[in-house]
Amino acid sequence: MGAYILRRILLMIPTLIGIMVINFTLTQFVPGGPVEQIIARLQGQGDAFQNIAGGGDAGGAGANPMAMNDKYLGARGLPPEFIASLNKQFGFDKPPLQRFADMMWNYLHFDFGQSYFRSISVVKLVEEKLPVSISIGLWTTLIAYMVSIPMGIRKAVKDGSAFDTWTSGAIIVGYAIPGFLFAILLLVLFAGGSYWRIFPLRGLTSDNWSQLSMIGKVLDYFWHITLPVIASTISGFATLTLLTKNSFLDEIKKQYVMTARAKGLTERRVLYGHVFRNAMLIVIASFPSVFVSVFFGGSLIIETIFSLDGIGRLGYEAAVARDYPVIFGTLFVFSVIGLVMGLASDLMYVWVDPRIDFETRET
Repeated sequence: MGAYILRRILLMIPTLIGIMVINFTLTQFVPGGPVEQIIARLQGQGDAFQNIAGGGDAGGAGANPMAMNDKYLGARGLPPEFIASLNKQFGFDKPPLQRFADMMWNYLHFDFGQSYFRSISVVKLVEEKLPVSISIGLWTTLIAYMVSIPMGIRKAVKDGSAFDTWTSGAIIVGYAIPGFLFAILLLVLFAGGSYWRIFPLRGLTSDNWSQLSMIGKVLDYFWHITLPVIASTISGFATLTLLTKNSFLDEIKKQYVMTARAKGLTERRVLYGHVFRNAMLIVIASFPSVFVSVFFGGSLIIETIFSLDGIGRLGYEAAVARDYPVIFGTLFVFSVIGLVMGLASDLMYVWVDPRIDFETRET
């Protein structure tokens, strides 16, 4: 197993470099870079994208922002020395290849730089936003598993019954409703929108959270996190529940289950003593990847609707402002997390079923 883990870790290196190369290359062709953003703000234009979208002197929507600085900004009568100083400040006076090499070298030393517009290091910025996103992702994943697995087992046992039919209908309806629409519905119904004011409208904690007792802090935290977690979880039930049901149905039809029943074992012993480990292999082993998908996929919309200051909003604001240190720093860290979680999924397979041996696989 050690050789397999080592191979996977070594394969992470070119994969990570490829991710960074692709994203860094794409940014070279995106208009409205950080220099243009600063100039637009200084001149009271608000946003460089408005000027680019409107044509004018932007040099075309597909132009390279580094190559169009003189045309885009010079037409506004700004001193070339000032533009050059901004380019030097952001490191745009260097060739793209050198900037990429310097960035990756710094990342290897865990130096992710400082935000262009927030005057704070990327590491500290992520540390401030990470607890919110982890809270949503972790609770969403745990609740989805705690509800979907028992329901999937029950549906497999009662396959074709009335319970199986109406739960399938409810699951399909929940899956069909977009997450953001369901989140807005929860706000309207339970956050004082038009009906009941049961849960808070925004934030992860109350203003007086530091003054509360330990029990009060815990209750206040769950009070705030209830609606965001429900909105994030609703669409995840369908896939996990049906996956559990189908896995159990496949195992129940196998010969070893019939043999166990013939020996006189109870149905509960057959299900949880024999079927469960084999049927739950793919479900339990996918826990790391499910958590990562929830953590990255749904955080932006949920955090925006419920006014939660997490990683999703941070990434969106950084992309809009062209805050490259935040964009690439978080991309690097999250790519590493995603690759490590992929390895963790394989290790979970071995933990659930020791019969699996990845070292026997051909490279």
